[in-house]
Amino acid sequence: MSDTAAALKDIFDKMPAELNADAASGLDCVIQHALTGAAAGNYYVAIKDGAATVSEGTHENPTMTLTMEAADFVALSTGELDGMSAFMGGKLKIAGDMGLAMKMQSLFGG
Repeated sequence: MSDTAAALKDIFDKMPAELNADAASGLDCVIQHALTGAAAGNYYVAIKDGAATVSEGTHENPTMTLTMEAADFVALSTGELDGMSAFMGGKLKIAGDMGLAMKMQSLFGG
């Protein structure tokens, strides 16, 4: 397993415990992570009733899809890459609910 793949596993394993329940209050959504590159993979995070569940694979109807290189996602998740800079620089693509995209930082590690 590559360092990036190991870091991805760690990030997604910790997501349910790191969800800010206050920020997630009232949300019922699915965030699809379409990761490309050497450690490519698809994961989705379902947020409902102040809790998050992570699944590997592709959800049939996500609220928002985040597409980026897996190594960049690790950097984003660890604070080494700024989300707005990544988006403006074309490293991060968002499809679907842009309002939800703006809440991501407060949901996980604000």
